[in-house]
Amino acid sequence: MSNLATPACTLATSTAVTELSPLEKAILSDYQKGFPLTPRPFFTLASQLGCTEDEVLACLQRLQQQGVISRIGPVFNHRRAGASTLAALRAPVEQLQDIAELINTYDEVNHNYLREHDLNLWFVVTAPDTDHLDAVIRNMETATGLKVWRLPMVRPYHIDLGFRPDFD
Repeated sequence: MSNLATPACTLATSTAVTELSPLEKAILSDYQKGFPLTPRPFFTLASQLGCTEDEVLACLQRLQQQGVISRIGPVFNHRRAGASTLAALRAPVEQLQDIAELINTYDEVNHNYLREHDLNLWFVVTAPDTDHLDAVIRNMETATGLKVWRLPMVRPYHIDLGFRPDFD
């Protein structure tokens, strides 16, 4: 194990206080952006951090298990990568949980959340093309018996969700 793997500081998560090693801090600080786009990105990352690929993978798995990170993945420009829309429906309160669980079964849904609004269940649907997107939404309407409102993006805004944590 490299010297970067020793816990050295704490991070409060929503459920617990987590001890962070220097390796965990380095990954959280330095790889929110610019993640290596190589055939073996975790090996590349390990080479840059002076540890092994197994240590990087174990570190990331530990961070995910502790709830510090939820996922590692790309953020695509959906307009260049396919079709997408924000969608909403008016779910009867007594059926809300069942409908939310049904919507979550679609691979094309990547957010699903409750809002305090007449249209109370909101989600994002993405698909390889508009024909597929239309078919998924029609299927949702049939499965739920409810109209799915499409709320397509009118103007893009970029919100940079990266942050530079202060571990001191």
